[in-house]
Amino acid sequence: MIDPDHLCSQSARSFGALLAVALLAAGCAVPESVPAPAPQAAAPAISPEASAAARKARQAQLEAEARALLAQAETDVQRARARRALWLKAWEDLVEARKDVAAADFESAIAHARGASELAQLGLEQLAYPPVK
Repeated sequence: MIDPDHLCSQSARSFGALLAVALLAAGCAVPESVPAPAPQAAAPAISPEASAAARKARQAQLEAEARALLAQAETDVQRARARRALWLKAWEDLVEARKDVAAADFESAIAHARGASELAQLGLEQLAYPPVK
């Protein structure tokens, strides 16, 4: 059987180790060439008139959504009330949504109207369960 330790002499092994260390050091010492970043185009300047128009459009969109959700919440609460399944929190959310629409706080009105509709629906779903003894 051939012993791998006897194949190479001591000087050849130390030369190989030195060569490996030298290659490692050379690899660490040479900086990698990093490509220069591509010049970025300047962002187009938005005029104040355009940003004001965008804000007005967003506000109009929020107002339309808030009014639609408020109408849906009114309907859901009325149905739950007619079936005697209205939860107090649903009524409170509906009142808050009305106040928010009147104060032009449409984001809050959307949240309250969604909450009122959801709770009114849950009140109606609760009717399907048997009463508690």
